Amino acid sequence: MPRSATYKKQLDHAGDLKARYPVPDAVNRLKAMGEVETKRKFKGAKKQKGFDQTVELVMHLGIDPKQADQLIRGSLSLPHGVGKTKKVIVFCPDEMADDAKTAGAIEAGADALIKKVSEGWSDFDVAIAHPAVMGKVGKLGRVLGPQGKMPSPKSGTVTPDLAQAIKEYSAGKLEYRNDTGGNVHAVIGKISFPAEHLLANLEAFVDHIRRLKPPASKGHYIKRVCLSATMTPSICLDVQS
Repeated sequence: MPRSATYKKQLDHAGDLKARYPVPDAVNRLKAMGEVETKRKFKGAKKQKGFDQTVELVMHLGIDPKQADQLIRGSLSLPHGVGKTKKVIVFCPDEMADDAKTAGAIEAGADALIKKVSEGWSDFDVAIAHPAVMGKVGKLGRVLGPQGKMPSPKSGTVTPDLAQAIKEYSAGKLEYRNDTGGNVHAVIGKISFPAEHLLANLEAFVDHIRRLKPPASKGHYIKRVCLSATMTPSICLDVQS
């Protein structure tokens, strides 16, 4: 498969793609790849604006995703955030709507907001719900479920403490869940983050997932961990199970 000049230069920093590198070394290699620039010299080339690549961590876990007692799902606030603010809406009794908006929600309320979302409005990143209105919000499962936005107690998006939840999710609180292959994907920051911030976020997430090992999971729990940015090769990490 043909590779771009930028990708080929990044490979010089990536090292052996089959090797597993200590976490600090891997973070430094990723930062070096993110700094690679290729001068576009061909006729008619347009100068591309730089953008801050997203850094993603993928963990392949020794779980059986078909078993309910081995599912990995939840939320976590990383030490240095993820470099992105999120649009939050809140399903709550109407008398709480003004306080929710003051706390940072872009929309809040009960029946009117539920109707708006059911009609197709989806210009938000996270939906939070007060337990008092979950009976009404439940009918949005077919709309919000496929988008990964349905409020859930397991992810911390169904809570009576709306102000705290709005604050955390607006600041980029991370939600995660395993896929059908037993992998957990997580954004842990931006390539512009200092290496020590990426390292702290990475270690915080790995330690968090390690503590969630299901009792029913047998053998190696953390099988493989890879780190990459939006437009870089991935690097495998040497992480203890």
